[in-house]
Amino acid sequence: MTPTSSRSKITPEREQEFYDAVLDQLRQCGYESLTMEGVAATTRCSKSTLYRQWKTKPQFVAAALRANRCVRFADIDTGSLAGDLRAAARAAGEQSGRDTMLVQALSHAVLQDVDLQRALRETLVEPELQAMEAIIRRGVERGEIAAGHPAVEFLTVQLFGAVRARPVIEGEDADEEYLTRFVEACVLPALGLT
Repeated sequence: MTPTSSRSKITPEREQEFYDAVLDQLRQCGYESLTMEGVAATTRCSKSTLYRQWKTKPQFVAAALRANRCVRFADIDTGSLAGDLRAAARAAGEQSGRDTMLVQALSHAVLQDVDLQRALRETLVEPELQAMEAIIRRGVERGEIAAGHPAVEFLTVQLFGAVRARPVIEGEDADEEYLTRFVEACVLPALGLT
């Protein structure tokens, strides 16, 4: 999905500069206001350079999302499910402002563009879901919760929902402190953990 040409003379560093500019503009202005012209001006290149590499805005955004993939929960393993969930809350809180702005900027556009939706799921959603599933699986294997515990199905939605909803409802990001309190007050009791 990163349609770079074999004739391209763009270095990986320069390509990353383009991707960073795309994501910064998404966070600041939203998807509808993002333009190739704006990225070209920010990165001091010609629009034709960008259009040669990425034919459309959705392709460009999808490539930028894929290039900046970061799995916050991947290396979490404290030895207990409660510890892992607290660590996941802190990790989610560290980037919540930037990630929330990005997801909100793309939320309407992904409903209309399947490739963009796929890129968002591949880069921001699926890796975190897989990492959270691994955390839960280890908790089940250690006997901390039952394999069929009814609250497990809602665990990831709860955590991501708090990250996404707090800025809308309360006007503040779901930072580390807030998400840790959320896990302590809502998630751990629902799982029967302390």
